[in-house]
Amino acid sequence: MADLLAILERDPVRLEPFEDRHLEPLRLVCALDQEVWDIYPVNLGGDGFDAAIAMFRASPEWTNFAVIDTRNGKLAGMTNYISPTIFGVVEIGGTFIAPGVRGGDFNRAMKTLMIDHAFAEGFEKVEFRVDTRNARSMAAVAKLGAQREGTIRQNMVTWTGYRRDTALFGLLKREWLDNEGS
Repeated sequence: MADLLAILERDPVRLEPFEDRHLEPLRLVCALDQEVWDIYPVNLGGDGFDAAIAMFRASPEWTNFAVIDTRNGKLAGMTNYISPTIFGVVEIGGTFIAPGVRGGDFNRAMKTLMIDHAFAEGFEKVEFRVDTRNARSMAAVAKLGAQREGTIRQNMVTWTGYRRDTALFGLLKREWLDNEGS
């Protein structure tokens, strides 16, 4: 499979390869929503920020992006491609976007950029893995056309010690092309 790291842009979103210059703006954005971190595997909103970012950046299985709001040029979050396989499957995850850009077209534009790019680079399936307590994220993934394929029970221990269940969603290239016309 091809290298997924690229600059991707579709108003109002620009995805840039994550660099050191994005660290402090991301720290500030992550601090805007302290409550959300209770349902994330890691805590980017407090003392765990540096360790979590170091883990993301050190993993050869993760392709890290800074999410920029093109309407104001400010960093609005981060997202990643995770664990691309030789079988043409890649996950989109480790995503956080600021409260001010949630719930509208921003998330859809961001995910559309990533999905289109993954399929253009030869992947046949995109997966999303979401904590079953995160109803908002599960609804957003379903709105993209991803199908819930099941629940992986207690497959992860979060930073709070909670043993989470993970909803697995999948989106096939042919489904995306049939529904999106991308």
